[in-house]
Amino acid sequence: QVQVVESGGGLVQTGGSLRLSCVASGSIFYIGAMGWYRQAPGKQRELVAQSTRGGITNYADSVKGRFIISGDIPGNAVYLQMNSLKPEDTADYYCVVDHRDGLGYEYSYWGQGTQVTVSS
Repeated sequence: QVQVVESGGGLVQTGGSLRLSCVASGSIFYIGAMGWYRQAPGKQRELVAQSTRGGITNYADSVKGRFIISGDIPGNAVYLQMNSLKPEDTADYYCVVDHRDGLGYEYSYWGQGTQVTVSS
């Protein structure tokens, strides 16, 4: 089992910044990628940003130029620097870890989420 723990959410005013952190622990064999999803009330969960072990990153169009993902995959961690926050960024943010075990079985582990609220 792999445990995923996020931290860093909170309340911030429009235009402010927050930094989310995510650390994976437990029976880790190989992590291929780590990323962030978010889900706003009444909306579907959406990908925010992802970082692969090879250093490839991708972002949702809505956050490009404002958010920066930093992956420390060998260190089982990923960070999300969120700048120029907008009220529409308000959501629960979830870290996801794409893991492969010694038998080649792939599974994505999710954290419990951290809440981000941007006031107008």
